Amino acid sequence: MIIKVCGMRNPENIREVEGLGIDWMGLIFFAGSPRKIMDNGQWTMDNCDKRYSNCQLSIVNCQLKKVGVFVNASFEELTETAALFRLDYLQLHGNETPEDCHALQKRGYSLIKAFSVATADDLERTSAYEGRVDYFLFDTKCDNYGGSGKQFDWSVLEAYTGETPFLLSGGLRPESAEAIRRFHHPRLAGIDLNSGFEIEPGLKDVEKLKRFIHDIKQA
Repeated sequence: MIIKVCGMRNPENIREVEGLGIDWMGLIFFAGSPRKIMDNGQWTMDNCDKRYSNCQLSIVNCQLKKVGVFVNASFEELTETAALFRLDYLQLHGNETPEDCHALQKRGYSLIKAFSVATADDLERTSAYEGRVDYFLFDTKCDNYGGSGKQFDWSVLEAYTGETPFLLSGGLRPESAEAIRRFHHPRLAGIDLNSGFEIEPGLKDVEKLKRFIHDIKQA
């Protein structure tokens, strides 16, 4: 079970969460998110002295797999950001096509494609991306890009019969541990944790995460 914690940006918080035994750390590069790393070229990271190199190093030095989250970013932005922060995965939440994904694949990038899910019909779009990404991420459908903080009905994932493994996202919180333990799907690869474990946007509650991760790993 891959455990990914997304929406990280506070250097000290990054170091604390890194020590909890998670697998992937998510960094948001979408200007419309309150958890974004940068805004119009300016750093938004908490407790950062605003010196470019120090902010970059707090992320680059993280030993976990680093996932950059993007929405309709240009090819240049994706590749330049991936190089700057040494990203291991690009997570795409916008209108990126299978052809866009294939172009990134040919350049050697590992990809996660996010899909907003409310009903089984929303899963039909995934078929065009088979073989074009490494993972899917299934999130709760809402009006805006990014998370709603709400959980969708996981039973609709019974309709997903693709080959690409997926991460489960959307409204996961400390009390979700039991439901996750009960949920089974042959392509479930991991979970994505974000707002349900926050003190404020971009700042995670380390103790809540620690207890939750212990519960999941014990199972």
